Amino acid sequence: MSFFAILLALVLEQARPLKTDNQVFAAVEHWTAWVVRTFDAGTRPQAWVTWGITVLSPALLAVLLHWLLDWTLGWWVAVLWNVALLYVTLGFRQFSHHFTGIREALENGDEDKARELLAQWQQVQVGQIPRSEIVRHVIEYSVIAAHRHVFGVFFWYAALSIIGLGPVGAVIYRLTELAQRRWQEPSADGSFPSEVLRSVSARAWQALDWLPSRMTALGFAIVGSFEDAMDGWRHHAQNFPQDNDGVILAATAGAINIRLGGAALHPATEGLASAESMDSSSTPGRVASVAHFAQVVGLVWRTVIMWLLLLALLTMANLVG
Repeated sequence: MSFFAILLALVLEQARPLKTDNQVFAAVEHWTAWVVRTFDAGTRPQAWVTWGITVLSPALLAVLLHWLLDWTLGWWVAVLWNVALLYVTLGFRQFSHHFTGIREALENGDEDKARELLAQWQQVQVGQIPRSEIVRHVIEYSVIAAHRHVFGVFFWYAALSIIGLGPVGAVIYRLTELAQRRWQEPSADGSFPSEVLRSVSARAWQALDWLPSRMTALGFAIVGSFEDAMDGWRHHAQNFPQDNDGVILAATAGAINIRLGGAALHPATEGLASAESMDSSSTPGRVASVAHFAQVVGLVWRTVIMWLLLLALLTMANLVG
């Protein structure tokens, strides 16, 4: 079931991508904001309660509906429900338009437009960074986005599908990522969630993303330059401020022989600074150029195909067994 659900969701998302202002995303935004306003009391136990209500309640609802559909209408209806969930939690098209727009601007020689698009995408101060730095930042942001929107969801959905909890994995992963990101920002009235809630959400995200990030890095190593990717993982992952992201970026740098890391772009809005905006040491490799965009796209798609083939083989073995 998990293989067919993921495959159908990826095909559907490529054919009809969700708009960024869709009602599902808006409802989730309202949900996370309401929970914070209602339950955030500024203490650590209450922070974990707030996080649990935000993330676990929708996940429980998703799996209960999955079981109900399977029991009453049949497994194929449950598969359709899984496809619908994956459609809103997994997919390249939720961020790839930013990558495509910047790449096209650089290919046309319009560096000013590329800087403007990069600033709009990440809400950062770009200034007059050179062409190679535009490319580097776009590649770093895109690789991390591909992990969070595709490989991380893929991993937890497939892993928990083994015990019949596939929807739980997809929903928890995406909501945990969204919560830690949104709670670093001010609300509509300018207030921030409590410091302890922001710490708890970041800690939960780091724990949940620990294994998927390493599986993504391993996938990049297998389909890229394995020895160089593993060497980068071992010796340069610690150069980046975020442990999980550092593993992915260091493996990417080795897999396609590109220099990643260096001066960070800082948030354009006060209060949005985080560890992700801290400077880091550069990895070895070639200076980033527009030609690396095609290599990154190939690396990501080869990794998707590899994991899909592995999941298909496991599905066939389970059916035969």
